[in-house]
Amino acid sequence: MNGYLLALDQGTTSSRAIVFAADGTVRGQAQKEFAQHYPEDGWVEHDAGEIWTDCLALCRKAIRNAHIDAGELAAIGITNQRETTVLWDRATGTPLARAIVWQDRRTAERCEQLRHDGHEPLVQQKTGLLLDPYFSATKLAWLLDNVDGARQKAEAGDLAFGTIDSWLLWKLTGGRVHATDATNASRTLLFNIHTQRWDEELLRLFNIPASLLPEVRDSAADFGRTEPSLLGTPVAVAGIAGDQQAALVGQACFEPGMVKSTYGTGCFMVLNTGEQAVASENRLLTTVGYRLNGRTTYALEGSIFVAGATIQWLRDGLRLISHASESEALARSAGGGKGVYLVPAFTGMGAPWWDPHARGALLGLTRDTGIAEVVTAGLEAVCYQSLDLLEAMIADGAGKPTALRVDGGMVANNWLAQNLADILGVRVDRPVITETTALGAAYLAGLQAGVFPDLDAIASHWQCDRDFSPSLLEADRQRRYAGWREAVSRVCSAQAQPEKTPV
Repeated sequence: MNGYLLALDQGTTSSRAIVFAADGTVRGQAQKEFAQHYPEDGWVEHDAGEIWTDCLALCRKAIRNAHIDAGELAAIGITNQRETTVLWDRATGTPLARAIVWQDRRTAERCEQLRHDGHEPLVQQKTGLLLDPYFSATKLAWLLDNVDGARQKAEAGDLAFGTIDSWLLWKLTGGRVHATDATNASRTLLFNIHTQRWDEELLRLFNIPASLLPEVRDSAADFGRTEPSLLGTPVAVAGIAGDQQAALVGQACFEPGMVKSTYGTGCFMVLNTGEQAVASENRLLTTVGYRLNGRTTYALEGSIFVAGATIQWLRDGLRLISHASESEALARSAGGGKGVYLVPAFTGMGAPWWDPHARGALLGLTRDTGIAEVVTAGLEAVCYQSLDLLEAMIADGAGKPTALRVDGGMVANNWLAQNLADILGVRVDRPVITETTALGAAYLAGLQAGVFPDLDAIASHWQCDRDFSPSLLEADRQRRYAGWREAVSRVCSAQAQPEKTPV
C-alpha cells in the first residue's frame, strides 16, 4: 500500500497542496495566494476558474517537490473554505459568475426578512445554523435571481451548485462526480443534520431546485478518481471535509469535550459533542464534525469572520508592517492591556454577535498610541473574540476545557499563543504540525484508502510542540475583557448583544 497522501487545501486567500507521509510528516508542498474581488461594500468574490487552475498546478508542484510520482499516492483529500458558493454549467464546466465567498454580506436583507417572517426557528432546528448571509443558501438564490438566465437553466437541470470542494472534485474527475461530504453540506442551510439529507422544506423556503445539489457522502468515502491526464495517472479522491472539520480531525479531537481553534483568515472554535447534536442557546452553530461509516459526530462551533485578516489589513491596508511576522516583536515591545481595542468587523461580526451590519472600529487611542499599540490591539482582538466563543460554549453546557488545541498560521506567534492562554484562562496546546487542516484531509483520505485502520491510529500521531499556561491575574483578565465588550457594544446593534456569562 502506497503511504503518501496528497491534501488539497483550498483556503480563503490562498490555495496549497501538501504531500504527507503516513506518519504525518510533510514531504512536499506548494502554495499560492489568489485574487480577492470586492465589487461593492460588503461583497467578496473569488474566480472559481482561477482557483481550479491554481489548485491543479499546486498539486503537480507538491508532487514534484516530494520527489515522488503521482502513482505513489494512496489517495487525495480535499479541504476547503466552507459556504463559498459556485454555480456552473454542467455541459461546459464553466462558472456562470464569480463565486460568492463566505464573508460576503450581500444577502443580509434577505436573511433579515426571513427572520422577520418567523423562519429562523425552523431553519435552526433542521440545520443547526442561524439565518445569516454567511451560509450558502441565500448566496445561491441570489445567483439564480441575478445572473441572466440562471434560474431557467437551473430549472431545466443544466446547472450544478457546489461549495469549493464540489467544484474541485468535479474538475478533478473530469465532470464525472458531483458530490460533497456531510460537513460541507451542513453549512448550506439546505441540509437536515438530523436526517442527513437535503431537506425539501428548506429547498422550498429558499427557492432552490433540487437538481442543482451534489450527492452527500461520508467524509471518508469513494469520491471517484482523477482524470488521468491531470496528474499523469488516475488517483483516488477519498476524503473531503470543510476546513474547520478537517482541522478537528487533524487535531485528533475525537472524544466529546475536546476542542480546537484554528487561526487563519478567520477563527473557528469547534467542540466535539459526540453523537449528540447540542442545540445552542447562545448563538453558536450546531454542525457536523465528521461522518464516518454512516455515523455522524456532531460539534458546536463558534465562527469569527476576521482573525488573521486583521493582520493582513494592518500589513496591506494601513501598511503599518511589511510582514505578518513583525507583529510578534511589536506586541512584545508594546505589551498587552493598554486600553486600545481594534474591533475587526470589516464584514460584520460573527458568533455570538451575528451582526452583518457592524463595521470595524479602533478605540481607546491616546497621544502615545503608535504602530506597536495598534498592531497589538489587532492580535488581542483575536484572543478576546476567542473568549466570546468559549463563554458561549460554557453557557451551552460544555465544561471549561483543560486545554485548547490551536492551529493555523497565526499560532506560530508565541506572543499571541501566550496572550490567548492568559485571556481564556486555559492552557493552549500547539501541535508539532500546525497545518492541521490539510493534515485532517489527508487523514480522512488515508482512512478510506486503508493507510490508517481507525481513528486511534490517527490520534497516536498527534504531538504537542509547546503548551502555554495562563499567567495573567484574574482581575487583569476581567478588566481587559470588560474593555473589549464595551468596544464591541459601540459597533454592534443592541439586538446583537448576547448576555455575558463570566468564565
